Amino acid sequence: MSLPSTMQAAQVKEAGKLEMVQVPVPKPGPRQVLLKVLACGVCKSDELVFHNVFHSLPRIPGHEVIGEVVELGSEVTRWKKGERLGAGWFGGRCDQCRSCARGDFVTCAKGEITGVTHDGGYAEYFVQPEEALARIPEELSDEEAAPLLCAGITVYNSLRHAGSLPGDIVAVQGLGGLGHLAVQYSVKMGFKTVVLGRGPEKKKIATELGAHLYIDTNNRSDPGYEELKKAGGINTILSTAPASALDGLVGLLAVDGTLVVVGVSNEAIPGITPLDLITKRRRVIGWPSGHAGDWEDALNFHVLSKVKTHVEVFPLENAQDAFKAMQENKVLRAVIVPRRK
Repeated sequence: MSLPSTMQAAQVKEAGKLEMVQVPVPKPGPRQVLLKVLACGVCKSDELVFHNVFHSLPRIPGHEVIGEVVELGSEVTRWKKGERLGAGWFGGRCDQCRSCARGDFVTCAKGEITGVTHDGGYAEYFVQPEEALARIPEELSDEEAAPLLCAGITVYNSLRHAGSLPGDIVAVQGLGGLGHLAVQYSVKMGFKTVVLGRGPEKKKIATELGAHLYIDTNNRSDPGYEELKKAGGINTILSTAPASALDGLVGLLAVDGTLVVVGVSNEAIPGITPLDLITKRRRVIGWPSGHAGDWEDALNFHVLSKVKTHVEVFPLENAQDAFKAMQENKVLRAVIVPRRK
């Protein structure tokens, strides 16, 4: 199959503007793979490119990518043409730093970020380093698999590394693209799962996702607070919300409890004092997604546990609409799909 010389893509040329462009189809380097994009999730972190936080413009965003291998670099041996692979936030490693020596590739000192330091999946084709790809289980459609490469792996990795055991109380704050997966994963991992939401509106969907308890944090007399107090507090809180929404969460933690922050923001977390942490040995940590091996773990768990990804599909030419829907929280997860040719 001969490849076209140009392709359609959604590109941020200058801060605050995502526009449709026609650009050359990229060529893979010796250790890179060219993939035909089948689907790409629209993540909140794509706003970092939109606002030029990393000073990397012009850039094609997108780091939740499912694609079919169409061309291999001269030194690539692990993949074959026709395979269906996925790419997430982790976009490559240096193999020279301390993190790489320990196999902690996602914290590589010179690590690449898909759709940030090199072009991503808001396009018909994209190039990815061979080590930053993972096989996609055949049970998953392109559209359902795409958000798992960032939203899915982030909450899956956070939950399995937070230290809670089956039967412990785990709370999820925020019911968006990450939160709706976190609730389902938490239930499937055997945790007593609580959803912390602002207002009563999301109680219905929280219950449908399997949550054992919903607490309206706008209502300080919500009976759920008393239930948590009797249980000794929450063992792990996974917050997918902005920093401004984290005020008061540490006070809900049990002794040795952990607040895990995965909502990307450069704002300070309000309302946390040393006394809050010291007296009950509480801690606050972040978790940066995962590498290709973690992606495969998350994908396989998703299939095994029969979790459902809630997506709304947009054609590539409507990428701006998908991005706006994400910004305005109108969908749990928008997914861009190029038209089949």
